[in-house]
Amino acid sequence: MANHKSAIKRNRQNARRKEVNKKAIAKMKTLVKKVLASTKADEALPVYKEAVAFLDRSVTKGRLHKNNAGRKKSALTLHMNKLGAAN
Repeated sequence: MANHKSAIKRNRQNARRKEVNKKAIAKMKTLVKKVLASTKADEALPVYKEAVAFLDRSVTKGRLHKNNAGRKKSALTLHMNKLGAAN
């Protein structure tokens, strides 16, 4: 248990950040699953764009490592190519 005033404040800040990051990571996982579960390119394209943008934002905010986000974006792009979104 924290005894100093600054340590108590730091615990409050960490708890707040943990909740924000938890919600963001849950949203990211949901977006990725929606894209991978889709079977039609026209339905998946808007969700794909949102997922890629969200992954990029997560990297800049420090929630994800850039290589992890790149790997996820690559998998999503491969899926979209299989659906024929490029055509």
